[in-house]
Amino acid sequence: MRTRTMLGMLVAGALVLLGASGPLAQGCDPDGEVEFLCGPVSPEDFAPIPDSPWVVVASMVDGGDLYLADTRDNTATSLFLPATGESDHDTETYADCPGPLTSDFRPHGLYLRDSDGINHTLLVVGHGARESIEVFDLRTGDGPPTVTWVGCAVAPEGIGLNSVVALPEGGFASTSPAAGNIWQWQPGAGWSLVPGSEDIGPNGLEISRDGQWFYVGGYGEQSLIRLSRGRMPIQKEGVEVGFHIDNVRWGVNENLLAAGHIGPTRESIRECIRDGACDGVSSRVAEVNPREMTAREVVNYPSNDLLILGTVAIQVGDEIWVGQVAEGDRIGRFPAP
Repeated sequence: MRTRTMLGMLVAGALVLLGASGPLAQGCDPDGEVEFLCGPVSPEDFAPIPDSPWVVVASMVDGGDLYLADTRDNTATSLFLPATGESDHDTETYADCPGPLTSDFRPHGLYLRDSDGINHTLLVVGHGARESIEVFDLRTGDGPPTVTWVGCAVAPEGIGLNSVVALPEGGFASTSPAAGNIWQWQPGAGWSLVPGSEDIGPNGLEISRDGQWFYVGGYGEQSLIRLSRGRMPIQKEGVEVGFHIDNVRWGVNENLLAAGHIGPTRESIRECIRDGACDGVSSRVAEVNPREMTAREVVNYPSNDLLILGTVAIQVGDEIWVGQVAEGDRIGRFPAP
């Protein structure tokens, strides 16, 4: 059963943000071979829409919203604002959800489940008015995609969420760096701890195509960790990448892109975010072969005012796009190796 609430029409196109291709926007000049898509503030995570030129971008700032990046001209438009977005609450699946978002979204982790090439489910970690996974129907067609909010799962008390993936049997899983483990949610059952994830120190999260493995960004361990699902004994192994992994995304040739950052000390990372003191800090991306558990570095970029602290990477054509936090206002576009 769904109860429909009209919060206004989507405002996609209302906030057009110039990118770095064609005539360059003010302050959006390239840095050597590195180009930029400018506009979204703290573009922490990406969700590419399959077989389309579109990428969903999470703007992780207070009051932030979702953006839609166009890979054809490197521009971005607003996709969802809580105060004006559409909602259609699925009260059967998300019975415990208190209702639609109306303010203070602060989106973080993203994941897109492709249903039939047109209709998709978009999962978003929200930190604003509530700590939750917010669920949207995303529909593609002849024009830009549109989204409708359909439900949520509010996190257990004291469990801060970070990254999210859809599970093949339904529901979803999300990392909790504060708790040091991974939690999963199923309709009618609610939240439960993922076996084997205790004290794994997770940040980013991806899942294998067959649903048999989690690929976990071990922030403190500076490793990509492979954790088995649905089997006993639980299998767990990792490959070191030499930096703090923030997010993990599928790349090309069934390899993974692990993105993050590194500094002289853990405190130097906090100083970079808090004070802009980023000496010795750099953004990194590694390509990981999940079958052989090997890794190679593909991006190493010193922190500066253009790209402050890298968080996520995806491959877009012959470029690797890198997101960031600390209120940086652009996406880095690096030549793919």
